[in-house]
Amino acid sequence: MNVPAAAGTGTPPWFSPRPGIGYWFSSFTSMIRFDFAQARQWAAMMVFVQVMLGAGMSVVYGFFYPHLTPAAALYIATGTPTLALIPLGFSLIPNSVCQQKLAGTFEFIWSLPVPRSAQGASAFLLYTLLALPGMALALVVSAVRYHIRLSPSPEIVPAALLCALMAISVGFGMAVAIPKPVVTSLITNALSFVVLLFSPIVFPLDQLPGWLAVIQRVLPFYNMAVVIRAGLTHGVVTGLTASFLILLAWTAVGWALTAWVVSRRG
Repeated sequence: MNVPAAAGTGTPPWFSPRPGIGYWFSSFTSMIRFDFAQARQWAAMMVFVQVMLGAGMSVVYGFFYPHLTPAAALYIATGTPTLALIPLGFSLIPNSVCQQKLAGTFEFIWSLPVPRSAQGASAFLLYTLLALPGMALALVVSAVRYHIRLSPSPEIVPAALLCALMAISVGFGMAVAIPKPVVTSLITNALSFVVLLFSPIVFPLDQLPGWLAVIQRVLPFYNMAVVIRAGLTHGVVTGLTASFLILLAWTAVGWALTAWVVSRRG
């Protein structure tokens, strides 16, 4: 079907930009309703899978210790939220975007006559809110399993929100930036296994070789565990400011990838 173009512009009239913060927030609200309506079909299953992955992996890590000390149990339990987030942000969400690309719904969503920044913000908000219940439930299961008494502080709120937003931003940005879904699927699946095996999430960083410890300090996965563990314990974590800054930087990388794709589609 041919859509009439606006005079002198060569673009459909509904695509003409409408300036103003009011229009942006109106579009953002509309996209939230649209995205949440779609999410009703799979949101509960995503939270369930996240809980099973996080809690299941934390239980399995406990089998690696012949005699589990209280310190090791604390590390495993407080690493559970990160264990739950990594498969969600770096595997489930990118693969969900890939399925949308293959089904053609991804292109439809990006063709809607609303600012694309509002579309991206809505997607980030949706996945961030969906990530939090799974993190919390996985933590509860792990704490009960290892009989850990946590000491939550107000820091856990910004820590959990930032970790969820960072994982989703990088995973979503990578999925939209890589044109071939099969390549995205291979990268994300391999990344999840490598990260979960070699990142110091459920054990101290100093147990790694020096060169690997240096690499882990600038990657987001170790720093996710640091800020969440700091919000759940007292006196266990140091260097918190650096970890927050690194996570903010990785969040910006995810946003930049998404913005780059959006500008190319514009």
